Amino acid sequence: MGSKETVCVTGASGFIGSWIVRLLLERGYSVQGTVQDLGNEKETKHLEAMEGAKERLKLFQMDLLDYGSIEAAINGSVGVFHLASPNIIEEVENPQAQLLDPAVKGTKHVLQAAQKAKVKRLVLTSSTSAIIPSPNWPANVPKDENCWTDLDYCKENGIWYPVSKTLAEKTAGDFAKETGLDVVVINPGPVMGPILPPAINASMTMFRQLLQGGTEGYQNIYMGCVHVKDVAEGHILLYETSSASGRHLCIEAITHWSDFAEMVAKLYPEYKIHRFTEVTQPGLLRVQNASKKLMDLGLVFTPMEQVIKDSLSSLKEKGFLN
Repeated sequence: MGSKETVCVTGASGFIGSWIVRLLLERGYSVQGTVQDLGNEKETKHLEAMEGAKERLKLFQMDLLDYGSIEAAINGSVGVFHLASPNIIEEVENPQAQLLDPAVKGTKHVLQAAQKAKVKRLVLTSSTSAIIPSPNWPANVPKDENCWTDLDYCKENGIWYPVSKTLAEKTAGDFAKETGLDVVVINPGPVMGPILPPAINASMTMFRQLLQGGTEGYQNIYMGCVHVKDVAEGHILLYETSSASGRHLCIEAITHWSDFAEMVAKLYPEYKIHRFTEVTQPGLLRVQNASKKLMDLGLVFTPMEQVIKDSLSSLKEKGFLN
């Protein structure tokens, strides 16, 4: 395989980041990946074991609030995939310190370093959490890339993760307008599927809780699930497709949390899945081809049933589920 360019992946050791690194290495890219602690094998070992890593992967220790560490990681790359951001879905004690500062200031630092390095494109990992909750969106209009999370609603209800993702994405949009930096955005829903790192992400934790009879879920921010490999493919597709611009919803379909739970219950009757009798997302219109922008670029989404099957088998294989 011919040698491709060097790109930086922030948050390389995470659930999505690990898949992006793997696919980039498979395609001949050289990768500068960032982790929180180079001394922590749980962050580094699975990345260093990937095919092509010895020759084309270099890891950097990065702190989102330390501009110097970010500049060092991005310097020398021609593209950036910015994933690093705190992913705390449940109750947050100090939203500013735990979520907002790292997400927003960290994104600003990454954008500044990318601009200085003169990268040709930055792909920002946002979320459907920057689209919902949006209670004032017209009830008869399907939610799409034009819809934004209602920050006041989230703050009033103590839902801080969507605030962090929305503010980070808006920061990136403003920066791109002011400087001309080429930024494209991907907005995945809860990401599930085969786990590459030794740790488990928030969405897979939520799926495991459902399997164990939990009634809590993503009622506030669920819009449809997506396979982790599809998300990684989507990132690379947006990086490589020069005509791509703006936001890109990245979910298998717009569905309700109750739809997801119902399918899990049908596929795995041996688990005591809570059956939601109420509508878990009032006003959210179901849409099959919600991610039309990515589909038009050629991304084929894994059906929900397969997402569930791959997720359950990975949880068992990794020892997260009996």
